[in-house]
Order: sequence, then C-alpha cells, then structure tokens
Amino acid sequence: MQNIVVTGGSGAIGSTFVSELARRYPQARVHCLSRGPAAAASPNIRCLQVDYETEDSLQAAAEQVAQAGAVDLVVVAGGILHQHDIMPEKSLREVSAEKFLTLFTANTIAPALIAKHFLPLQPRDRRAVFAALSARVGSISDNHLGGWYAYRASKAALNMVIRNAAIETRRRNAEAIVVGMHPGTVNSNLSRPFQRNLAAGQLFSPEVSVARMLDVIDRLEPEDSGHCIAWDGTRIAP
Repeated sequence: MQNIVVTGGSGAIGSTFVSELARRYPQARVHCLSRGPAAAASPNIRCLQVDYETEDSLQAAAEQVAQAGAVDLVVVAGGILHQHDIMPEKSLREVSAEKFLTLFTANTIAPALIAKHFLPLQPRDRRAVFAALSARVGSISDNHLGGWYAYRASKAALNMVIRNAAIETRRRNAEAIVVGMHPGTVNSNLSRPFQRNLAAGQLFSPEVSVARMLDVIDRLEPEDSGHCIAWDGTRIAP
C-alpha cells in the first residue's frame, strides 16, 4: 500500500488504525483525518482537519489526499453511540428526533459522504479496500434484545450504504472491496458505560481490535464486498 486514509483519526480506534498502519506500511503516506487538530506521531503520517458534515471540507481533503496518488485503503473509524445527554434508548419512551438526527449524521450520513468523495480516488485496475466501522447490533436478523433504536437503525442504514457502494464500485473495478467492519467491544469512551456486564475476554483493547481487523482486511476477497465482517473474519447476517 502506498496511499492510505483514516477518518475519525483522533478517536481510540481511529488513532490506533493510524499508528498501526504507519508501522505496517512505513513507505506509505497515511492521511489522518479528524475534526480537531492532531499531531503526526510518525514521518509518514499526514494530519488533516475535516468537518465531516460539510462537503466542501471533505472535497478539499480528498483533493489533498489525491496529490499522493490513488488511494489503496480507506478506513472510516468515526461514529457515535452516546454523547452528552444522549444515551441508547431502552424503550420507545426514550426515542427522540434529536437522538436520531445526531446518530444518523455521525454514523450514516458522514460515512456516505466520505464514500462519495474518497471512493473515486481508489484505483480502477487493482485491489483497493474501503472499510467503514459498523456494528453487529446493526444486523436486523441478529437483533434479539431490542432497544438502542437510533444506534441500531443508523448502523443498519450504514450497512445499506455499504451494500449500495459495493455494487456501484464493482462496476468500475472488479477487484475493489467495500465492507463494514465490526470491531468487537473495544475499551474506549464509546463502550465505557456498557462494559460492566461483559464476560471475560469480550472486551478488546484498541490495539488488539485494530490488529485483528487489519489482518481481516488483508485477507478480504472481492466476494466479501458489500458485507459486514467481524473482527474474526466472519460475516454478520444483514
């Protein structure tokens, strides 16, 4: 790989992707995109500040990334489960338009806009991967507990965006791969309020989760495109 992009690069998982990709591919340019300013921890990391809700900002970032050549890998690592006074709903009584708008903006719309501006930068004549962090709870068929209305719905919608983008991308490059990635439950601010009842071995460090996901990404085949893949390489039913 020569040209890599990680969005959400300041979060626990995103920053780990940036550092691990820079380590694994020392000759590659790793573009770290984040809302706030970030400092490059390695000479091959380039930090760009981006507003994911503003297309002009995304387009400007894409133009800067394109100067380094075709993009071999895009990792979309941003997302929201809870924020300030927004917490996952336990029942319909807790559903609000504000929660849905906030979570859909971060978890569905932003990845879709990133795909719009960065998928065209990928090569048309060789393997390339676009991987967006999704979640097992976005699976409709796997939902046996209910609750978490806005988060589940935003991730289910993201999985549909991924499926659509995979179909469209395949038309111009049969070797291109567009997938959702389930990272498992990672020890981060996103999961911290929900770690109490986890069984032993179910909570991963960001380093373990990212290493496993990158190993999976390395093994992906074109027939995996359009699916949501877990950290252990298994497909998650839609």
